[in-house]
Amino acid sequence: MSLSANDIHVTSWTDLQEALFRDTWDPRIGRFRSPFVYRGLRSSNWLLTTSLQRLGGEYQQLENHLLRNFRKYGRDFSQPGASVWNWLALAQHHGLPTRLLDWTYSPYVALHFATDDLEAYGDDGVIWAINYVLAAESLPPSLREALRAEGSNVFTPELLEPLCTTLRELELLRDEQFLLFLEPPSLDARIVHQYALFSLMNTARATLHEWLEQHPELYFRIIIPARLKWEIRDKLDQANITERVLFPGLGGLSRWLHRHYTPTPNQNRSNLEEDQISG
Repeated sequence: MSLSANDIHVTSWTDLQEALFRDTWDPRIGRFRSPFVYRGLRSSNWLLTTSLQRLGGEYQQLENHLLRNFRKYGRDFSQPGASVWNWLALAQHHGLPTRLLDWTYSPYVALHFATDDLEAYGDDGVIWAINYVLAAESLPPSLREALRAEGSNVFTPELLEPLCTTLRELELLRDEQFLLFLEPPSLDARIVHQYALFSLMNTARATLHEWLEQHPELYFRIIIPARLKWEIRDKLDQANITERVLFPGLGGLSRWLHRHYTPTPNQNRSNLEEDQISG
């Protein structure tokens, strides 16, 4: 697929700031209020495939089995109620393959996930940005009216539940593919700190990047050159956008310390040269 028309190639930290906060001025209220949500990926070659789609094979036939068994065996560990949307959010949060994709309202949180993997520093990164306010205008009438009545642009499980109680009912709302955004319940501090929400297509087969190609007015991508990743990472750390904050607990603390104290390639070369000289 061709994405170049919607790609912004940045060359500096300053360029990146302009791109991250583009089109966020809202003249109706005279404030900078972004209509975008963001998803950061470590490689610009990565597309918007779900964890369910990445299973391969007849993955769409596995979705209900995965969720049914998650609900069956997960009741002893959590009580999200009867809503399938709460269970789906809980499953995604804990790593079950689902049709959901993680997004954030924070461009800096997305930037973290584009630069957190030191093993990917040889690859250009990418941030996807989708105008969720504009996307909501193309929802089926019942969903669009529910959002308008609530004064919202995204769903919560409580708002979505009266309109469709199953994934099958969501699919039957319209033959054409459509996109909605779902704010999960505050399952733990990670959801809150990452300013997180999920995207959800009405069918498991729908691929978001292919759908966006048909709706170019809804999105843009920021391509982050590999050579800029170290600078971005250091400045994010200075701004306290780290694993320690985004993944509260000892696991996040350990991930942050491991990355923070990993030498850069230049440092490794310097150490090797010093060893050779001293030898």
